[in-house]
Amino acid sequence: MTTSTGLSRRGFLGLTGGVAAMGALAACGGTSGSGGGGTLRLVGVADQQKPLELLLKDYTKTKFNASYAPTDQVQTSVRTQLGAGNAPDVHVVYPGDGSAMSMGQISQAGLLADLSDQSWTKRIPAGLKPAFQNGGKTYIYSAGSGVIGAIYNRKVFEEAEVEPPTTWSGFLEVCEKIKKKGKVPIALGAQTQWVTQLITYALVPSTVYAKNPKFDEQMRAGSASFADSGWTDALEMYLDLQKRGYFNDNPNGTTFEQQTSMVATGKAAMAIQVSAVLPDFRKSAAGADALGMFPVPGADNANQVWIPAGVVVGLGVSARGKNLDEAKAFIEYLGEQKNMNRWAEAIACVPLSRDAGSKIDPVLDSFLPFIDGNKAVPFMDQAWPNAEVQPAHFAAVQELLGGKTTVAAALKKLDETYRKN
Repeated sequence: MTTSTGLSRRGFLGLTGGVAAMGALAACGGTSGSGGGGTLRLVGVADQQKPLELLLKDYTKTKFNASYAPTDQVQTSVRTQLGAGNAPDVHVVYPGDGSAMSMGQISQAGLLADLSDQSWTKRIPAGLKPAFQNGGKTYIYSAGSGVIGAIYNRKVFEEAEVEPPTTWSGFLEVCEKIKKKGKVPIALGAQTQWVTQLITYALVPSTVYAKNPKFDEQMRAGSASFADSGWTDALEMYLDLQKRGYFNDNPNGTTFEQQTSMVATGKAAMAIQVSAVLPDFRKSAAGADALGMFPVPGADNANQVWIPAGVVVGLGVSARGKNLDEAKAFIEYLGEQKNMNRWAEAIACVPLSRDAGSKIDPVLDSFLPFIDGNKAVPFMDQAWPNAEVQPAHFAAVQELLGGKTTVAAALKKLDETYRKN
């Protein structure tokens, strides 16, 4: 998933006008680093700003003109620049193959430089290589994996006398108790398109992959479908939350920023979100420890609960850039374990590789047993074959929430989109 992080990063892409996006990018530019050569242009998503500013500050070999913007804005602008031959030297790239700015799509077009000879690539876990590689060559740098779970307001949970649940029925009970206390159980900002996918992604590991780990392989072979799988269960569970009154009013008219504020200020108990946006939630919360995070249990048997853990949004090097060697040298620097640790810590993700210096955000502790126990799967879109399935999913969820389609019709449309060449 791509995300505003990445949000997906495996992940979250909105499609907006290139003119507005270009303006936003220009508005938040800045120069970092010092030292020789010409200035390299870098474009990242807003959620990369904190780690990149930390690392650019210490990188003295090259000057950078760095700019950042929300995911939905960089999507169109950077892709347009790539096609026009004036792309940034270093720019945001999403893992896998499921979006127009994904590693698979861009590298296939010959627009990304091969990073395979860099030493950090040897530390990529085997299970994550499809998110980094095309044809056996590595084209994207990413610091690690993010998870999707419920970011929750500890005070609201305490007032409702509830604890993070471990089963789906327990999750519903928690929501009901919070609702009876007069608070919104789950804030949902579905007006921001990439947010629409997160509840589905939180549930599908348990409803699909725990029962059939080979689902992606079967989808590619044409022997499985969304409609005849646990995707049906996941979307019905999603809608059940709405029918029970566990979302805020008008999710389709609520933005990510409003969702964040609702949880941070205690108007809502939780939001199902990707871990990389924890810093955004914490900025608005009262105190560093005001928020926690737990896996969303998508099964009534705790042993059958799996979680989504996807490679976070990363960076690539323009294959046609005039500063190719300098840009690749910067990526090599980011791949040093200490720098990978710093990036992962800044955005609350699990480092691609770990050593004694790796610091994992304590709120992610409950996710580690799933990752280490092989009960975690990549964000769903990272395995999709084209860039149209993800926006089709966005639209399907918004239509479901608006009562304009059915689960069966939505999944039929996703299957049709998946099969497009």
